[in-house]
Amino acid sequence: MDRPVVSPWVRYWFRRYARGYVRKHFHALRMARLPEGFPGDPTAPEPLIVFMNHASWWDPLTALLLAERYWPHRPVYAPMDAAALRRYPFFRRLGVFGVELGSLAGALAFLRTAAEVLRVPESILWLTPQARFADVRERPVTFAPGLAHLVRRLEHGLLVPLAVEYVFWEERTPEILARFGRVLSVAELSEASPQSAQARLQSALQAAMDELAGDAVARRIDRFETLLSGRVGVGGIYDWWRRLRAAAGGNRFEPHHGRPV
Repeated sequence: MDRPVVSPWVRYWFRRYARGYVRKHFHALRMARLPEGFPGDPTAPEPLIVFMNHASWWDPLTALLLAERYWPHRPVYAPMDAAALRRYPFFRRLGVFGVELGSLAGALAFLRTAAEVLRVPESILWLTPQARFADVRERPVTFAPGLAHLVRRLEHGLLVPLAVEYVFWEERTPEILARFGRVLSVAELSEASPQSAQARLQSALQAAMDELAGDAVARRIDRFETLLSGRVGVGGIYDWWRRLRAAAGGNRFEPHHGRPV
């Protein structure tokens, strides 16, 4: 199977659409500040596999915005259920390729296409290896076997765990919270058995999810960098009345209910 074709023009306009759409529905997109900084050199000439938990319908848009922020000049590829992709062929121009689920032929086709994508050093393959929607508190974190088998086919590359949550804090609209985990290399996993490699990959993502959960529960906004700001306040008559009261008192209207982003 050939490598999917990414259209820079389609990618540019869809990213603009995604930013506006996320701003409309979320208060903010935030990335956890890591003591060691960004996980790995984003400019290193090495293919990346970013593997994230599958928390919600919003995951593809979240992934798109994070890829734009951290790897703006790299082509990003991702698998999708082939039946869904036939309904939305537009996504093919964004680097999405179809996978026939539930069959050996589909699994083998995924491995061939993914390996072909990762032959290009600048490529990023974005995966949700849980292969289903799963609650962010579900433990243990378990994967379908595809990622571990893919690693054994590769010669080099980095694997970046990414934890994501969608939570309500102090505003009407929710927050998108994200955190990178400890980066693994293909070299350190390629000699392991598929079962051992899968266990290490699951453990790496679960550790990132646990760290993110702690910050989410504690509402530690100071531990995050705000990547994108969205809507605040309630809107309508209620915010109109708050604005009027602020003006009458000679105060500046502040639409936030809690701490500003």
